[in-house]
Amino acid sequence: MADIDIPPHLIELERAAWAEQRAGALTLAAADAVQAAYREHAAATDGVSRLVLEMAVKKLVRHPEDEQPGT
Repeated sequence: MADIDIPPHLIELERAAWAEQRAGALTLAAADAVQAAYREHAAATDGVSRLVLEMAVKKLVRHPEDEQPGT
C-alpha cells in the first residue's frame, strides 16, 4: 500500500475521527466528512478504490509502527 498517494488532509481527518471515536465522541458529521474525503480523493485518482485508500489511511493512522522506512 506504500504506492498510494495519501494527501495530508486525509491523514488529519482520519486522526481527528479516530481520536473522537476512541473518546466515544465521534459525531455523524465527522464520520461523514472523512468518508466524503475518501470518496472525493478516490474519484480524482485514477485506479485507486475508495476502500483501498481508506484501509491504507486507517492503517497509517491506527498502526504507525507498522510503517517502517524502506518497506
